[in-house]
Amino acid sequence: MTRVAAVDCGTNSIRLLIADVTEDGTLRDVHREMRIVRLGEGVDATGEFAPAALNRTRAALTDYVDAMRTHGVSRVRMVATSAARDAGNRDDFFAMTSELLGTVQPGAVAEVITGTEEAALSFQGAVGELDWAAGPFVVVDLGGGSTEVVVGGAAGVTASFSANIGCVRLRERCLHSDPPTAEEIADARAVARDGLLQALRVVPVEGATTWVGVAGTMTTLAALAHGMTTYDADAIHLSRVGFDDLLRVCGDLIAMTYRQRAALGPMHEGRVDVIGGGAIIVEELARELRSRAGITELVVSEHDILDGIALSIA
Repeated sequence: MTRVAAVDCGTNSIRLLIADVTEDGTLRDVHREMRIVRLGEGVDATGEFAPAALNRTRAALTDYVDAMRTHGVSRVRMVATSAARDAGNRDDFFAMTSELLGTVQPGAVAEVITGTEEAALSFQGAVGELDWAAGPFVVVDLGGGSTEVVVGGAAGVTASFSANIGCVRLRERCLHSDPPTAEEIADARAVARDGLLQALRVVPVEGATTWVGVAGTMTTLAALAHGMTTYDADAIHLSRVGFDDLLRVCGDLIAMTYRQRAALGPMHEGRVDVIGGGAIIVEELARELRSRAGITELVVSEHDILDGIALSIA
């Protein structure tokens, strides 16, 4: 078996998967880890990575590289998404990743991938364990800086779009008060709706039958909807949330203060201030998918672009 490492560095978090690739082409997890580093903090306003954000990301990636060497990884691929596409000082980021990843695999460096490739990798990771008969699928990867909307089935992706909205961007642009004001929420809804409508003009969700959501906003909403007091990834993976429960949880989160959200058992401390923005995007998505495709529940997958990255180097 080949042991590979996948790193996904987004606007809000950096995540690691170390896995063995079995003879039948599936993955067997060795180690998964996630850290909130806020690499994209302030990029929307300044156009550059903040020095503190680069330092947080370096510290996390240093630990990830140590884990790769400990576990005997032979191949590594690191993907950088929305924040690295936007930052004017991205060369500093890439030099840092080359320095660290090169100790595991000479020449390795973070890649900025297109929205189309990001969508394809997310789709591959998200639906790999689902029955193709439940498709076509609409997969939504809701990140800090962008939201990928993908439609596909057994033959692969048929359409995708990367909308320039995410939980961090919405919070930084619109949600400044604690709790947010009605005007701020309305502004955030308008921004989310505009981004989603751009995506839905390109991605025909009308024929989809199953909505699959990935990434931290989706999994946290599922944990809250299921009444979990602590985060349980195994229980969340491939669980289903009806829209009544989903919209109730979203509405509660949007109206809460920072302290109230922080007190919720399944809530990661790094998501407390941004999950309200993510909840607004999910609300708008749920309403559009119910109206356009008759979908009434969300399936949540713990497997996502990380798994797609790992499979791409198997």
